[in-house]
Amino acid sequence: MKKKSLYIIISVLFLSLLMSFIDGFIKPPYLIKSVIKVVLFLVVPMLYFFLFKGEAGKFKKLFIPKSKDFFRALVLGVAVYGVIVGAYFLLRGVFDFTSIAGSLTEDVGVNAENFVYVALYISFVNSLLEEFFFRGFAFITLKEVINRKFAYAFSAALFSLYHVGMTAGWFHIVVFVLAFAGLFVGGLIFNYLNEKCKNIYPSWLVHMCANFAINTIGFILFGIM
Repeated sequence: MKKKSLYIIISVLFLSLLMSFIDGFIKPPYLIKSVIKVVLFLVVPMLYFFLFKGEAGKFKKLFIPKSKDFFRALVLGVAVYGVIVGAYFLLRGVFDFTSIAGSLTEDVGVNAENFVYVALYISFVNSLLEEFFFRGFAFITLKEVINRKFAYAFSAALFSLYHVGMTAGWFHIVVFVLAFAGLFVGGLIFNYLNEKCKNIYPSWLVHMCANFAINTIGFILFGIM
């Protein structure tokens, strides 16, 4: 048990900080960054399920959907979409969000011409990758070999910390702190959604809706809509 928990904790902590550093400081082109993220967030956790005896079956269970979990997640996802988009329209007169589009173009080469493709990747692929890493690996799997409360807090905290590098310098400090706190609470909620069903689909659905909202704002900022 100790070897399993240490593998998960150390790998999630190291990979989250490493990817956050890559996002915030190295800032490679978006395609290269995405490939790096797939290798770090998918390959390293998968090694766990094949290195430790009896864990391979748990990997498969993370991707077995249960229809009864979808309705609650869908309702929550729609609500999250409304809150994020609504907050943008309420706060855009208070904070300047226009610099975000410039930061995306300058830092990772995302612009109005390729944003549609980036938005599709973020919504469907990137969200699934993060749910596997932070919920499937850093919560559901970790919870079985360590204290439940620790797994809850650890997964949510690393989910928040990971996004620090990605969004550093984009927002006013007040918005940044609120976003960080919101990510932590959101991580706890995602864990709760997945805990009983023991798969990552409920949180993935809500995560997709949150990304749809962010992408909607992106379309506005890039002048696409």
